[in-house]
Amino acid sequence: MAKRQNPADAAQPPVAETPEQTAARLSQGKGAPTPSRREQEAARKRPLVPTDRKEAARAARQKQAEAREKARLGMAAGDDRYLTARDRGPQRRFVRDYVDARFSIGEFLIPVMLLVIVLTFLPWQAVQVYGLFALWAFFLIAVIDCVLLGFLVTRRVGEKFGKTKVERGLRWYAAMRALQLRVMRLPKPQVKRGQYPN
Repeated sequence: MAKRQNPADAAQPPVAETPEQTAARLSQGKGAPTPSRREQEAARKRPLVPTDRKEAARAARQKQAEAREKARLGMAAGDDRYLTARDRGPQRRFVRDYVDARFSIGEFLIPVMLLVIVLTFLPWQAVQVYGLFALWAFFLIAVIDCVLLGFLVTRRVGEKFGKTKVERGLRWYAAMRALQLRVMRLPKPQVKRGQYPN
């Protein structure tokens, strides 16, 4: 099929290049000759296997160790680039800060369990029974505290981010963080006790 010419293009005569313009265009060039195919392939070649395998493996291990350390420090500092999907986002950060600012009874669940384990080794049966009852009572109080924390967190996140935009799973996230010892939490607490987020 023949290409139709635009009537406006047909009315304009072609622009002729002056001899000076042609000479200037041709003299500019690339500045270097085009490399041959063999030269291009040689420049791209890399050995499939390094010449010193032990050194290459050592360098790879060192590079991986540095990347892991950087990721560990970033996660501990709460940097979003290094956080897992579970910990990422502004609402999760708000929940972490709220839980870290609050005193939670569940923080002492692990030490109380260790104490009860020690009490079970004592020869007196009454001490063992009272220790188990105390553990179950403490566990029940910690669960109630976590349920209340879940309601508080949901309400505060709704006030800050809008009630329709509250992510799912924030209650569980807050409860699991509240049951950990403060020093063992990851990402590390970024606020002091009593320093609630706005």
